[in-house]
Amino acid sequence: MSGHSKWANIKHKKARTDAQKGKIFTKLGREIIVAARAGGGDINNNFRLKVAVENARAANMPNDNIQRAIQKGTGALAAELLEELRYEGYAPGGVAVMVDLMTDNRNRTAGEMRYIFSKNGGNLSEEGSVSWMFSRQGQISVPREGLALVEDDLLMLALEAGALDIEAQDETFEVYTDADDMETVLGALSERDIRVEQAQVSLIPTNLVEITDVEQARKVVRLIEMLEEHNDVQKVSSNLELADSIGAEDL
Repeated sequence: MSGHSKWANIKHKKARTDAQKGKIFTKLGREIIVAARAGGGDINNNFRLKVAVENARAANMPNDNIQRAIQKGTGALAAELLEELRYEGYAPGGVAVMVDLMTDNRNRTAGEMRYIFSKNGGNLSEEGSVSWMFSRQGQISVPREGLALVEDDLLMLALEAGALDIEAQDETFEVYTDADDMETVLGALSERDIRVEQAQVSLIPTNLVEITDVEQARKVVRLIEMLEEHNDVQKVSSNLELADSIGAEDL
């Protein structure tokens, strides 16, 4: 089992709150559009699209919205031309930050990313300066609620299917895989009727930077939150770890 991460738990709870705001539908829709544009509109022959659609359904995105997004991706409906970009930078305390986004205006987005980092005591850096601290892995979130298997049985099932590790969090078990093995592990979970809340290819930090000062922690968290609230941002990854002395109420 991976180590327990307080920041991962806080981040997960915040993500659930954000999902209620409706903004998540825009992000999910964009992922569907880009996935369909890259690999076609058949989910049986486009794994990225299949995962995007399943994530959208798990978030209760209306099926009409999902179908329209697929049609936009395949060209059946008009859609904005989205470009996938990645920014790398540092938050206060030397915390590494990776930002994945989709935009129809590269120049506008670049200026806004610089502003957000600078406003919160961080700075953007050159390509490759941060990415070496992360590994690309599949990440599958399995809710604890309603899970028929005990923890050890879930662990054995996932590992036998090719998973690398499992991390126990307050509300979920996070199953980590090689990016190329995520489809196989998802299939094994599906065969046992195990509900998946979300599946994605994530950037997992190879080492964590612990922040012990409350004020510095607030600045780092605010930077990450401002990035996640930006309309173009799909995902923010960091190697932040909060000290045990810092609670959710401090942020």
